[in-house]
Amino acid sequence: MLLATLFAPLVGALALLLVSRDAKKALKYSSLLMSLVAFVFALAMLLGFDQTNPNMQMLTNVSWIPTLDAGFRVGVDGMSVLFIFLTTLTMPMVILAGFDSIKEQEKEFYALILLLEFGVIGIFAALDTFLFYVFFELILIPMYFLIGVWGGERRTFAAIKFFIFTMFGSLVMLVGLIWLGYYVQQTTGHFTTNLLLLREIAPTIPLSTQKWMFAAFMLAFCIKIPLFPLHTWLPDVQSESPLVGTVVVGAVLFKIGIYGLIRFGLELFPQSSFEHAKVMCALGAAAVIYGAMLAIVQTDMRRLASYALVSSLGTMVMGVFSMTPEGIQGAILQTFNHGLSVTGLFLCLGVLTQQRGTTNLADYGGIAKVMPMFAVLFAISLFSLVGLPGLNGFIGEYLLLLGTFRSPFLNNWTFGILGATTGVFVAIYMLKLYNNICFGKFPNDGSASMSDLTTKELVTLIPATILMIWIGIYPSTFMRFSDESTKALVGKLELVKFGTTKYTETLKKLHAAPAAEGTAHKEH
Repeated sequence: MLLATLFAPLVGALALLLVSRDAKKALKYSSLLMSLVAFVFALAMLLGFDQTNPNMQMLTNVSWIPTLDAGFRVGVDGMSVLFIFLTTLTMPMVILAGFDSIKEQEKEFYALILLLEFGVIGIFAALDTFLFYVFFELILIPMYFLIGVWGGERRTFAAIKFFIFTMFGSLVMLVGLIWLGYYVQQTTGHFTTNLLLLREIAPTIPLSTQKWMFAAFMLAFCIKIPLFPLHTWLPDVQSESPLVGTVVVGAVLFKIGIYGLIRFGLELFPQSSFEHAKVMCALGAAAVIYGAMLAIVQTDMRRLASYALVSSLGTMVMGVFSMTPEGIQGAILQTFNHGLSVTGLFLCLGVLTQQRGTTNLADYGGIAKVMPMFAVLFAISLFSLVGLPGLNGFIGEYLLLLGTFRSPFLNNWTFGILGATTGVFVAIYMLKLYNNICFGKFPNDGSASMSDLTTKELVTLIPATILMIWIGIYPSTFMRFSDESTKALVGKLELVKFGTTKYTETLKKLHAAPAAEGTAHKEH
C-alpha cells in the first residue's frame, strides 16, 4: 500500500504527458482520478497500520548505490502515516479547486501538482538520507513553476525568493548528511545512508561535532516551517501564488519542517536537542508574538493568513522541543489539524478572490447575507484555528501547552506562558478577518452581487470540515496512530538525558496513585 500510494501520483503525472493539450476535460479528470487513487491507497495503508507497533512498518529495502550503501528504503511509523494520509487528502481538493482558477497551460499545471504530491509523500516515507534528499530537492521544481507561472504580478520575485531560501537550506543540510555518513565510516569503516542505522549511531557522536550537524539540519527545516526569523519568503509566496499554491504551501509544505525537527533533530541528535531546546523554544515564542502582531495590522487577507501561520507554527516548534509525550504528540496532531484548517481557510479565501478578484479586506463586507453556506464553513475553519473546544484545533493546542509546561528538559514555565498567548492573538486577528468579510455593510455593489458556494466548491470544502469536527469530538481516532512511536521516542530521549525513562515512570506513578490510595482520592 505504501509503494502504491507513493507511485500513483508519479504514474498520473507521466500519463498526463500522453494526453493532448486540447483535451482539457481529460486532463482535469485524469489528474483528479489519480490523486483519488493515491488517497484510496493511503486510506488502506492507514487502516492496515498496526497502532500498537512503535517501529517502522511496510518496509521496502532495495539496493541503489552499493558503494554508498544508498538504497530505495521506505517505510512509515505513526507520524509519517498520518502526514502521508493528509497529503493525499489535500491534493484532490487542490486539483478540484484548480478546475475553475487555472485557465492556461493546464497540462503542465496538473502534471506538476501530481509530481509535487509524489515528492512530498516520498519525503515522509524515505528511510534513507540520500533518498530523502532527492525527494526534498524534487519538490522545489514543481513549487517554483507553480508560483512563477500561475502566480500574481510579482510571481517571479516570489518564486525566486522561495527557491533561494529553500535551496540554501537544502545545500547546508546536504553538508550535514555527508558529514554524518562520513562520521559513521570513520567509526565503523562503512559509509551508509541508512536512516534506521544512523538513528542508532548518530546519538553517540560527541556533542562538539553533533551540534554542527544538528545546526545544518535545523536550518533547512526551520526555513521550510518557516520559523522566525527565516519566515520572510512565506508572505510573498502566499500573496503571489495561485489559489492552489497557497493551499499547498500552507497545508502541505510546512509539515515537512515539523516532521524534520522530530525525525532528524530529536531522533538523530538528542544531546544537541537538549542543548538547544531553550533556543528553539525561544524562537518559537518569538514567532508566536511577532507573527501575531503583524497579522493583526494586515489589510490583505492572504498576508494576514500567512503571518497567522507563522504565529501558529511557533507553538508547534515549542511542543517538539518540550520533548515530552504531550508536546510531541500535540505537535504531530496540531500539524495534521492545521493541514485541514488551513486547507479550509485558503479554499474559502480562494472562493472570494475568484468572484471579486481582490484580496483587500476593505473590498468585502456583509458576505454572510448573500453567502450563508460559505459563512458557516468559513467560520468552522477559522474557529478551528482559534482552538475553539469541539473543533480539532483545541486538543492539539491543549497538548502543546501541557507538554511545554510539564517539560523536565525546559524546566521553565516562561515558554508555556508565552505559548498560551497565541490563543488571545489568534482570536483577535481571526475574528477581525471574519468580521470584516462576513458582517457589516456591503462596501460596494460587488459584495452584494456575490453568489453562494457551488456544488463543486461544497464538495471541495466538506471533507476537511468533517474531519475538523470529527477530531474535535473524538481526537483519539488519529492520536492513537502516533501514540506508541511518540512514547518510544520520548523513552529514548529520557534514557540519553537521565539514564532512565524518568519522566514516563513518574507519570505512570501519578496515574496509578488514585487507585492505590482509595476511593476518596479517586473522587478528588
